[in-house]
Amino acid sequence: MHMPGAGIERSSKRAMVLTTGLFFLWGVANNLNDVLIAHFRHVFSLTDFQSGLVQSAFYLGYFCFAIPAALAAERLGYKATIILGLLLFGAGALLFLPASIQLSYGFFLFALFVIASGLAFLETAANPMVAAMGAAEGAAQRLNLAQAFNPLGSIAGVALGASLILSDAPQQGAAGAAAVQLPYLAIALIVLGWAVVLGLTRFPSAATEASHGGGAALAGYGALLRRPRYLAGVAAQFFYVGAQVGVWSYLIRYAQQAMPGIGAQKAAWLLTLSLAIFMIGRFVGAALLARFDGARLMALFAGINIALSLVAALVGGVVGLAALVATSFFMSIMYPTIFALSLRGLGPLTKAGASMIVMAIIGGAVLTMAMGLLSDISGTIRMAMLVPAFCFAVVALYARAARREGTA
Repeated sequence: MHMPGAGIERSSKRAMVLTTGLFFLWGVANNLNDVLIAHFRHVFSLTDFQSGLVQSAFYLGYFCFAIPAALAAERLGYKATIILGLLLFGAGALLFLPASIQLSYGFFLFALFVIASGLAFLETAANPMVAAMGAAEGAAQRLNLAQAFNPLGSIAGVALGASLILSDAPQQGAAGAAAVQLPYLAIALIVLGWAVVLGLTRFPSAATEASHGGGAALAGYGALLRRPRYLAGVAAQFFYVGAQVGVWSYLIRYAQQAMPGIGAQKAAWLLTLSLAIFMIGRFVGAALLARFDGARLMALFAGINIALSLVAALVGGVVGLAALVATSFFMSIMYPTIFALSLRGLGPLTKAGASMIVMAIIGGAVLTMAMGLLSDISGTIRMAMLVPAFCFAVVALYARAARREGTA
């Protein structure tokens, strides 16, 4: 895997490559959830709202463990925090085995919570570490380059789930629950092996330095709450993640309503297409960000996605499905760009700031539940796409504000 420079010193390239692998790994975990929502809906005979609890349990883990992750990064350094996150990630994946044996939806939700707690450590440490490993003016581009490998993991996760978990003849009961065992066992072994490799690899000082300020990160939260520009970034990330998670979580369901007769397994490949488009958008976006202002580009992309989401909600059918798939290209740059813009100028508050942005991922839980509830009330999943339309409007407003501030 080759990682372009983007302001990275030669001594940091090996660490950058290994860190980029983390973005791949958590992409696998995140988007396997989209498969699980469709699968568990049949295994446990769930409503759209109940199946959406997969994302609620998952992103609650992010919310609960983001601040502990920031404190760990302060006391242990980024590298040690990442290794701790990998251990939790692997443990949560292993819990899928007893959950499937007990045929317990609640146990599965707990396993997803543990996986997400590990991912909270990974994302809280990996994102600012990438931003710190080079010149400040290249931080947004480096994050977009690293994040470009995240959808590769997403594609791998959905392909894995579509092949090994989903079936066009829906499975129920013990047989359906057992289908998740092999994929999650494989994930656990890979993740725990990656932790060993990281532990044996020398990282630059930016990744290993620990703070000794006796809780400086914890004390920094009060200061962050007095920074309106930063809080606007946290809010934008909350709504962006809600839109992304919601669109992908219900895309299989949307396809089944838009194209009657299509099975869950075939519909999952449309999700794979969406993720491939998202990945292309990441690489295109990284190239564009080398030439254009990130806030301006994000404002344009958010505006396009407002229109596409409204088409998906109000037109429906194959046209609406095509619009929904297309949103993935324009979502591609939003998460890393919001992350970089929010952290700009935080200095010693960066670790605490990163953790609060990761906490904003709870938007994936709250807004996915809202979409499921709206679907159940309206009787059609397409009306739930009004929620991401609103979310992209919030992102567009943040991008415009950030652009005005950057040119002030």
